[in-house]
Amino acid sequence: MEFFDFGTIFFLIAAAVIFFQLRNVLGRRTGSERPPFDPYSANRKPGAKKDAEERENVVSLPRRKGAAEPDPTYAEIDKAAKPGTELNKGMRAIRDADASFEPKSFVEGAKMAYEMIVMAYADGDRRTLKNLLSREVYEGFVAAIDEREKRNEKIESSFVGIDGMDIIAAEMKGTEAHVTLRVVSELISATRDSAGEVIDGDPETVAEVKDVWTFARDTRARDPNWKLVATEAED
Repeated sequence: MEFFDFGTIFFLIAAAVIFFQLRNVLGRRTGSERPPFDPYSANRKPGAKKDAEERENVVSLPRRKGAAEPDPTYAEIDKAAKPGTELNKGMRAIRDADASFEPKSFVEGAKMAYEMIVMAYADGDRRTLKNLLSREVYEGFVAAIDEREKRNEKIESSFVGIDGMDIIAAEMKGTEAHVTLRVVSELISATRDSAGEVIDGDPETVAEVKDVWTFARDTRARDPNWKLVATEAED
């Protein structure tokens, strides 16, 4: 007959109770448990893995272009002319044909061309005019210079500056871009006859001059320069 030690039986019962309690607390493995703690990644930001998983599940939708988000291609044009206006449409058409066209830089270039043309005409500088004018306008300027020289008249001119230059029209005519500007400038000018007498203008007075000039260029040509194709004095 075998005898059981009471102390041994007590420890067996206690071990069974502890195992049962641990099983209830920890539960059974189901295959979906979180991985064990990794001490080498303990310095990662809490929730970083969850954030990364959420980002992977995010689908970026394309932004709709509209009034709230203007097309950056025409950003400078939209600053120069209100979208939807004929002027804006005309400049956009030119921009489509000539990727280098920007209203601001065009006006800056036109200011320099304006001064050069005005002074070249006063000095009778045909060479400079030929590079800046269309054939028709050049012929008109040269004809006026020829007549002036036949009468032995001379123009004394000093360019003071430009008070304002604004684009008022723009359009594509086939492959040719046309831009019209209203120019307000200040000029000291006087015409003297063969005897040196002033017959037109005033050599001591700054006069305000208002012009409407149109520049054009063929967008297919390699030559990036614009030429004056039309002039008109504005009252």
